[in-house]
Amino acid sequence: MHLQLRPACAGLLGTALLALGQFSFAAESYPSRPIKVVAPYAAGGAIDIVARTLSEPVGRALGQPLVVDNRTGAAGNLGVDAVAKAPPDGYTLTVALSSNLMINQFLYTKLPYHPEKDLKLVAKVAEAPLVLVVNSHLEVSNIAELRKYVQSHKGKMSYGSWGVGTISHLSASRLNDLLGGDMAHVAYRGESPMINDLVAGNIQVSFVTGAQAPQFIAAGRLKAIGVTGPARLTALPEVPTLSETGISDPLLRAVGWVGVAAPAGTPAPVVDRLASEIDKALRKPDVQKRIRDLGWAPSYQGPEDIAATYRREAPIWKEVVRQSGAKLD
Repeated sequence: MHLQLRPACAGLLGTALLALGQFSFAAESYPSRPIKVVAPYAAGGAIDIVARTLSEPVGRALGQPLVVDNRTGAAGNLGVDAVAKAPPDGYTLTVALSSNLMINQFLYTKLPYHPEKDLKLVAKVAEAPLVLVVNSHLEVSNIAELRKYVQSHKGKMSYGSWGVGTISHLSASRLNDLLGGDMAHVAYRGESPMINDLVAGNIQVSFVTGAQAPQFIAAGRLKAIGVTGPARLTALPEVPTLSETGISDPLLRAVGWVGVAAPAGTPAPVVDRLASEIDKALRKPDVQKRIRDLGWAPSYQGPEDIAATYRREAPIWKEVVRQSGAKLD
């Protein structure tokens, strides 16, 4: 029996085959022009440094330059939104924080993009653990002593953050609940003023970044109690993870991360090639050193693994945002 196609069906089939051939050709010839990498934070900042550090070796391997474009505003959301609305052809990427790529959808009432629907996660490139610290004059040196202290000083202590809804706020809010301390939240416009008040004793507890913590701890101006995430920090090997101290909580075992994302619909072969070259770049000692110097830990996950991380962590952060009551326009 011979199958005969009607003219319309034959035309559709031909169009589909042509599109498939064009897709295959596009994937094989990618990239044929420079790739824009949107860094949604200011030049010279940590995200900008990571974007530029990765762009050079990845661009060299691909045979086309990766050009970093600093597009700032709305705590990084403007730059990521521009990528979410870009053509899904592999020529527009972003290097951004997990707050922009996952958490902010639960925090902002008017986020202009939906991370899961509008973006394709290409790779995770770094983890950003936080260090729980206290004022050096506080009479505590471990989590058990901190728990006892905050419970005996209910309503008299404050924890700081570098902004409402930031990871520092959400992590400290969760810890406050776990310790039963009834501490007040004080939000600052940035980490530096928060640390200044912490050192001065105007607040007693906060989470700080791995980039800032070591210098203040070494100078005896802050005391470290623990770090978030599954592993100790290279810069602070003597400081235990919070899990090691008995704080067994999914949020505090998680860490903020830095990821590379493309517009949703970017062809899988293009995503896979980008991920492969990012993986190779992250294996280079100089790239690893630059990331560690920022207080972060180089950590690669490809498209499938970072998607699994998203699915696992997003419900946790959603619930923490809900419990904290934090909301932004």
